[in-house]
Amino acid sequence: MASRPPRFVYFDLGNVIALFDRGVAARQMAAVAGITPDAALEAMMDGGLQRRLESGAIDWGEFHAQFGAATGSTSDPARLADAASDMFTLNVPILPVIGALEKARVRTGILSNTCAPHWEHLLRRRFAILPGRFAEIVLSHEVRAAKPDRAIYDIAAARAGVPPEEILFVDDLAENVAAAREAGWQAEVFVSAPDLADRIARRGINLGL
Repeated sequence: MASRPPRFVYFDLGNVIALFDRGVAARQMAAVAGITPDAALEAMMDGGLQRRLESGAIDWGEFHAQFGAATGSTSDPARLADAASDMFTLNVPILPVIGALEKARVRTGILSNTCAPHWEHLLRRRFAILPGRFAEIVLSHEVRAAKPDRAIYDIAAARAGVPPEEILFVDDLAENVAAAREAGWQAEVFVSAPDLADRIARRGINLGL
């Protein structure tokens, strides 16, 4: 356990702040492109397109072209982007934890592997928490680095403006948490909002929850 309370807390976006269902996206993209959901999912995930999009190696125009080539399909790029992005719901139980950190004067941020269509869709949903009062928002496609690569943690640490050991990172994927710890951060795998509140309290921050 860390010897000092964290002064900055980074939250992952997907399945921490906002829940998502990749199967829903695949079915919606399949309907737009006239292919099967399995074909859409294979092109995105097994073919590495989503990873390249999130890491900033390609933009949505290039994704759309490569997705069409991989699946033998044609589609409207804007409709496909909407279909790929309309899979999020707000994780309401996390909101009191974020609010309590703000009340405790602990700065917070977002550190997420995401792409421009997904982020823009979330902003259009007008969730009050996004972009909210987060001190820093580090998005993989903007900084051209993605978790669990060390580069994105170094970028996020520099933006936080505190020593790495005073940053707490919360992510639903164990490999991303392990990478944060390798970078010298405190880090927790997200299981639930009550579990996270307890873990934060044990790190010396009184959330009043």
